[in-house]
Amino acid sequence: MTTLTADPYVLFLLGLGAVILMVSWAPVGLKRWPLTLAILCVAIGVVVFSTGVLSFDPDPRTWDTLTERLAELVVLISLMGAGLKLDRPLGWRRWGSTWRLLAVAMPLTIIATAFLGFMGLGFSLAMSLLLGAAMAPTDPVLAADVQVGPPSSGEEDEVRFGLTSEAGLNDALAFPFVHLAILAAAGGLASTAALTDWFTINVFWKLLAGAGVGYLVGRGLGYLIFHSQRTGLSRLGDGLVALAATFLCYALAELAHGYGFLAVFVCGLTIRAWERDHDFHKEMHDFSDQFERLLMMLLLVLFGGALANGLLDALTWTDAAIGLAILLVVRPVAGLIAMIGSPQPWRERLLMAFLGIRGIGSIYYVAYALNHGDFGSSERLWAIVGFIILASIVIHGVSASPMLMRLARRRARQTADADS
Repeated sequence: MTTLTADPYVLFLLGLGAVILMVSWAPVGLKRWPLTLAILCVAIGVVVFSTGVLSFDPDPRTWDTLTERLAELVVLISLMGAGLKLDRPLGWRRWGSTWRLLAVAMPLTIIATAFLGFMGLGFSLAMSLLLGAAMAPTDPVLAADVQVGPPSSGEEDEVRFGLTSEAGLNDALAFPFVHLAILAAAGGLASTAALTDWFTINVFWKLLAGAGVGYLVGRGLGYLIFHSQRTGLSRLGDGLVALAATFLCYALAELAHGYGFLAVFVCGLTIRAWERDHDFHKEMHDFSDQFERLLMMLLLVLFGGALANGLLDALTWTDAAIGLAILLVVRPVAGLIAMIGSPQPWRERLLMAFLGIRGIGSIYYVAYALNHGDFGSSERLWAIVGFIILASIVIHGVSASPMLMRLARRRARQTADADS
């Protein structure tokens, strides 16, 4: 009797085809449901890996380097897309909400989260700092549903703009605090020389080099893309240029010992500043968006698999309570404090404070720090981070779209009343 077995390669192609089909279907197919693509992907990962059909265990604690690199790649693609789709030119007043969230909400979130980690969870100072740094950034990947629309689409209200621009910048601005956690793990906080090096290199130089390389590469690519009607790359109509820009900019920033995340976002903004209304911006954004969604789905399915295989086993009720406090109290309160004195209406301030989605960026920072420092056992850290990300995917995923739609309807009624 012949035993029928399936070729793993054929099964891989079957799964890949299903994932790509879902990437195309999800934006329309999920509109009528209280679901997001992220929730669906995690659920698929949990179901598939719970059946035992796949022997592979996608535990980030086992595949630490792969986890770091895959998460890094998804964030990079997302940052380029975020830079390309912002219609609003850079400016001190025009970006007022962004500066408030970065300068006030983010440091407050890091401090409060680190305090909860140290006092509430019993973590070491180094691991508490790492938890604070990893939980501070609004994720540019999973926050796609609350971000602005494609270039020149007009879908750029203050809430969406604030969250998009914040997510574009705070992934890089969290990096110095990750390096501070690594320094603490090495016992360097007691050394004045080590702290001076940290500030000089990891704060001043890396931020300066990242922003500088991003601007220069963006200017150079903007010239190549838009300057000539005969030889400009915009004539090709190939969104693959966005991917090339992402990799070139990131690599050059890293070679200059700068923050590649910051460089990629600044590069996207700078390219967008060239011929701001050109249709090719949409071509580049659309390609980045499709590639990002494909990688995001892969990572979230693996995240679901990690949950199915025991990522949260070390989680206690205290850990879960503090995780929810970080997500639902620390960030919203820090955001509201940051928006004190803002000209924005109360509802918009509240939404910007509440919708600080945590996700792929947090996975990257935890994996990066654990690969570059000695923090001891990371079982509980991964469990808490995984729980917060899961809670954010569910809570923000279910609530974000209805809240933003109600805000849009309210704004439309106010506009109609003012015109009548």
